Amino acid sequence: MIACIDYGAGNVRSIVNGFRKAGAKVELTADPKALKGADAIVLPGVGAFGDAMGRLEAFKVAISDAVESGTPFIGMCLGEQVIFESSQESPGVEGLGLLKGTCKRFRGKLKVPHMGWNTITKTKDCPILEGIEDGEYFYFVHSYHVVPKDRGVVAAETEYGVTFPSVIAKGNVYATQFHPEKSSDTGLLILRNFVREAKR
Repeated sequence: MIACIDYGAGNVRSIVNGFRKAGAKVELTADPKALKGADAIVLPGVGAFGDAMGRLEAFKVAISDAVESGTPFIGMCLGEQVIFESSQESPGVEGLGLLKGTCKRFRGKLKVPHMGWNTITKTKDCPILEGIEDGEYFYFVHSYHVVPKDRGVVAAETEYGVTFPSVIAKGNVYATQFHPEKSSDTGLLILRNFVREAKR
């Protein structure tokens, strides 16, 4: 069973449907206690960093405990950003702190938010990217990007004025800046790969 955290921020229904297409049993839950028995955890997210963390306050300990116990975890879009320590979007607000680093707003002449289809380039082997080739397209909608303190957690990058991490992987923690559930067959493959990790 995969627990999808419902904290009022995110297109949770499309994510649940995506995982069901990938062959998983998914439970949408607003109860932090439900994370304890889950085989894997999904953290979706759309919106602002500070608002999300306000709503996730009740889940912080449960998420941390599950990750420390080895439960596979994946954050998507804003769910990638909040696993880090902070964001320029919401100064003074603490993230989940699963990984060290922050989030910065895109700068330059390109339109913000970064919205639409863009490619990724893999930087290391990663279980959720198995079968994905460099240059594959995924769907993005975001104004901020993560800046990890440890570059070793970056599994893939994307270019949009700057080179930013689009896939994160460290141990049992994964995250994507793009929306796999909106990224056609390549996105579905990432969901299937995560489901496979949950079954191990």
